[in-house]
Amino acid sequence: MSYAKGSDMSDNQLRAVLVYRLESSGATVLAKYDHASQYETHGGAEGSSLYGGRDKNYADAGALVIGNDPPGKPSEGNTLGGFKVVQSDVHQIIYGADIDGICMAVITGLSYPSRVGIAMLTELYKEFKPKFGGAAKTAATNTLSKKSKDMLKKSADKYSDLNKVDKAAALNAKVDEVKSQMGDNIAGILKNTEKAETIQAKSEQLNEQAAVFKKRSTDLKKQMKCKNLKMTLILAGLVIGILLVILIPLIKRAKSSD
Repeated sequence: MSYAKGSDMSDNQLRAVLVYRLESSGATVLAKYDHASQYETHGGAEGSSLYGGRDKNYADAGALVIGNDPPGKPSEGNTLGGFKVVQSDVHQIIYGADIDGICMAVITGLSYPSRVGIAMLTELYKEFKPKFGGAAKTAATNTLSKKSKDMLKKSADKYSDLNKVDKAAALNAKVDEVKSQMGDNIAGILKNTEKAETIQAKSEQLNEQAAVFKKRSTDLKKQMKCKNLKMTLILAGLVIGILLVILIPLIKRAKSSD
């Protein structure tokens, strides 16, 4: 597998699925499916090593790349192999061929895993070859696009969602989800901790107020006891004084009469 490096501009989107017939004069496109129609016309990357200039569609761009750097051919029949990956500044083309010269290719963003692209082409080839392998040997340019559209679309739809077809991508998505959940949990814990600290502070404040109230209640109780004692003593003194006033004259009279 060979690579031609471009810049770091990248995404992981699947752009187009293409089928070619390899010939001595180059690569003839037999079928194409544009999964992202907004990218059908290349409107950037001027001077790109993949497209060879501006406004080249995917099929022509792929034919140019494959013609300049053909894939290797497997030694066994009915097998797709000799895969290559060629990158421009914004896209990459992943392609391989069989011993009969049928070449399957997919164009993606630079971040799309090449291993997934190869798995897609291998799976698509197993379905395409039995149905269109015979016609592909003599078919004219682009005459199999309509006939194979449903097949190419089904494959593109399946492999456009990396989380469903790539365990590593699915694991990364799961890790990101767990990180997000952990972040939410930590935020919740911190928020609950702040609430707990606030409740504790209010509880301590209430305890202090209760202690002050208890002390004041005790002091007031003591003051009331002192006042009650004083009133009791005063009343007792008055009673004794009244009794003395009454009894002393009586006692004197009793002594005088004796």
